[in-house]
Amino acid sequence: QVQLVESGGGLVQAGGSLRLSCTLSERTYSTYAMAWFRQAPGKEREFVAAIRWSVGSTYYRDSLKGRFTISGDNAKNTVYLQMNSLKPEDTAVYSCAVITVRGNYAYTKSYEYNYWGQGTQVTVSS
Repeated sequence: QVQLVESGGGLVQAGGSLRLSCTLSERTYSTYAMAWFRQAPGKEREFVAAIRWSVGSTYYRDSLKGRFTISGDNAKNTVYLQMNSLKPEDTAVYSCAVITVRGNYAYTKSYEYNYWGQGTQVTVSS
């Protein structure tokens, strides 16, 4: 069974940093892209960042550029999200997702991703 295992969430003060990680447990799957999405209480899930392995391209939510950095290791099916200068409005459940089917994607839409992790809570206190 495919599992995405996330870690690194927690409570941090505003201005602090956190690093999230996510690993796909099933090594026999090829992954074409991995991404992070987040959902705050009472809000819709939103795209945070994605990495496309074949060309090494990264994609970010415009409002998060400069503070968040996505990176990863394709061989390990692992993706990281470094979050700096965190703000209370960054508080959300962060979930990683993966595309395992070859195709043409925008890489920013949740429906493009076919496997999802359980999510990890990030809470930023003011």
